Amino acid sequence: MTFINARFLTQRLTGTQRWALELTGELVRLSKDVELVAPAGNTTTREIEEAKIHRCGSLKGHLWEQMELPKYLKKRGSPLLVNLCNTAPLRYSPQIVTVLDLSFIRNPQWFSRGFYVYYRFLVPRIVKRAERVVTISEFSKRELIELLGVPAEKIRVIYCGVSAFKADEKSPNRYGRYILAVSSIEPRKNLKNLILAYRRLSPEGVKLVVVGSYNERVFKKTELEGLIKDNENIIFTGYLSDGELASLYRHALVFVYPSFYEGFGLPPVEAMAQGCPVVTSKVASLPEVCGDAALYVNPHDVEDIKRAIERVITDEPLREELKSKGLKRAALFSWKTSARRLLDVIKEVC
Repeated sequence: MTFINARFLTQRLTGTQRWALELTGELVRLSKDVELVAPAGNTTTREIEEAKIHRCGSLKGHLWEQMELPKYLKKRGSPLLVNLCNTAPLRYSPQIVTVLDLSFIRNPQWFSRGFYVYYRFLVPRIVKRAERVVTISEFSKRELIELLGVPAEKIRVIYCGVSAFKADEKSPNRYGRYILAVSSIEPRKNLKNLILAYRRLSPEGVKLVVVGSYNERVFKKTELEGLIKDNENIIFTGYLSDGELASLYRHALVFVYPSFYEGFGLPPVEAMAQGCPVVTSKVASLPEVCGDAALYVNPHDVEDIKRAIERVITDEPLREELKSKGLKRAALFSWKTSARRLLDVIKEVC
């Protein structure tokens, strides 16, 4: 029997939890020998169909993961534990550990002091003790080798898939013509330069819609308030349902993702899958993931971001070309394929 560390079921749904949720859902459909163990209490993400979930303990968060999770598993004979969200128990084996990226090492200034200190202590130790280390791009594999000295033969790359969002038919296009950005509100997503580019462009009748939420325990403030003050055309929606998000992707003129650093970069592929043209950064994992299906920019250059947005929203043939290439690119990424690869890694260890 293999157990999934399902602490992610108690967390807000962001890119990390999306990866864990979708991958686990497909994995339990592929194998009856995979079960979940999670903290007791309410589930904040959606439940996983067909999954057997064991609830244990009274603690939450990191304390549950470090104390009650390993204790529970040791009582069951120390089965293989698969961790999908960057953390894992320090004192447990055997286990597979997933590290999505090493942004907290490359750019610690983006994170809160507490987050940085904990992850800087934890991650090097859990990858050293893990049977295998899973990551989500060849870029992140190189980062693990360079920054943490993880042997290449210990690392397995498993790409993200694309979620089958269904547009909410009850959510009509309420914004008219708009540029879309989807990300957590944090410094590395580079929303500041996106907003500056939008303000320079000042496209008549075109809004900027930003979807995402902010976690002050993890990220440092982004100083966006002054940039959006008194500008009714810049809209922050907060967290939205999958159906609402799919509708926004489908109606947008362009999706812009000028991130400074990514381990994969799921939102651009989600946008492509909904037929939305993509502008993104030519850095980190993004060219690996988006291929020739995106228009690339230097995320540090506001004028470059502005020019790319202007090209897409004024050039209909270019928009159609990016849409066509994007749909083909997104079709390469499947959660079922990713789950099969994870199952192969589990079989290597077992």
